[in-house]
Amino acid sequence: MDKVMLITGASRGIGAAIARLAAARGYALCLNYRERSEAAASLVEEIERQGGHAIAVAADVADEAQVVQLFERIDQAFGRLDVLVNNAGMLETQMRLEQMDAARLQRVFATNVIGSFLCAREAIKRLSTRHGGRGGAIVNLSSIAARIGAPNEYIDYAAAKGAIDSMTLGLAKEVAAEGIRVNAVRPGVIHTEIHASGGEPGRIERVKASVPMARGGLAEEVAEAILWLASEAASYTSGALLDVSGGR
Repeated sequence: MDKVMLITGASRGIGAAIARLAAARGYALCLNYRERSEAAASLVEEIERQGGHAIAVAADVADEAQVVQLFERIDQAFGRLDVLVNNAGMLETQMRLEQMDAARLQRVFATNVIGSFLCAREAIKRLSTRHGGRGGAIVNLSSIAARIGAPNEYIDYAAAKGAIDSMTLGLAKEVAAEGIRVNAVRPGVIHTEIHASGGEPGRIERVKASVPMARGGLAEEVAEAILWLASEAASYTSGALLDVSGGR
């Protein structure tokens, strides 16, 4: 059977680009989404028209019960898991810290941090040789914001992604002897809809001068890095934080 990959937040942007590339490379896919059911269904149809195999499963990764149900659905549909891509993430409107309330912070950390921890927990139960698994890979989506801090915009998002970096480093060591590799990709400014979520759809044009390559990146360029980390080509790579940021 083809290797099975779960991609959280797969209905758009980087998640959808990962799905298309993974399908082309022979993975069977579980495409998780929270609300965009039509986009997820359309992506499944696209993949299957091209000879791939995919299912779409709704779940809010910040909700523990829904995460458990998501993985149970994978068990039922595929009977195995080989790769988890913790891609689901969100940010809120640009603002300084003194404008942020606790409810915003809880939303940002619930999806970006707690969701990744919960999904990694369930994946380890299925991948780890300690639990009878065959091993596998976890690839986390961090952000270059974790390194630069995103001042005056999203320092809460940057801090959440900093937590993902720490989780990646610690978890890689925790499960290395159990056949699981854990790595993270840290995208820079990428052409996706997430900038509109922050209130500035044209943000890349404003900030691209700060990027040594003087352009925003493509979701497909991030997907290539993720698929490499997920593959046996990266068999001796674990605990890596790979920047895909145009040299920023």
